[in-house]
Amino acid sequence: MDQNDEAIKYIEQLEAELSHKNASIGGMNNAMQQNMNSGMNENLIVFQLEVQDLVERISHLLKGDIVKIDENGNTYYEAPEDDSLKTMNDYGVKMIMNTLEFYINRNTLLSHYDQTRIDKILFDLGNKIRMLIFINYEKMGLNTIEKQSRYPMIVINIIHTVESAYRRSLQGGERESLRSARVVTQSQPLGNNGMMSMGMGQSRRRGFNPFKVRSWMK
Repeated sequence: MDQNDEAIKYIEQLEAELSHKNASIGGMNNAMQQNMNSGMNENLIVFQLEVQDLVERISHLLKGDIVKIDENGNTYYEAPEDDSLKTMNDYGVKMIMNTLEFYINRNTLLSHYDQTRIDKILFDLGNKIRMLIFINYEKMGLNTIEKQSRYPMIVINIIHTVESAYRRSLQGGERESLRSARVVTQSQPLGNNGMMSMGMGQSRRRGFNPFKVRSWMK
């Protein structure tokens, strides 16, 4: 065996070791990508299906709380000093919120409704809210003419808010949105792997492989 054959044999041995290491690294990268995609999918689902902020905002609006911004740019709610601006008392807010929590939730968002069914749900809810406030308005804190004049607007705002939630479930739109986002996330390559794979593919098409000594002479 001459020196050239020995050199080629030695380099081919190095190739085998390098291929083994690349395979191990590739497996680690795939595992990392799967973990990252899984985490991204989970965060996406949690964020998209989060309704607690919406429910809390309705609660603050019913109380008449005012939106404030602190020195760091964060928003928060503050009870008004003027009692006439406090639309409902705690009892009234709880009465409304106990009803709304049956309508604004993740189950609603992930359901499959047609427009006719949504219209029927909103019509029934509007009547229930209207009667609830009409019968209990004094106990709910609407004890002045000024506060009672807000009654129609309260009902309309509640119905519009619930409608927005139900429209996300129109023809299963929310489920389809999550499914599409999950597919896109899972198909995205990690880091520069996509570019590396493309470059290697182009090298193979030209017949050249930097990790194969014998291809250097082609």
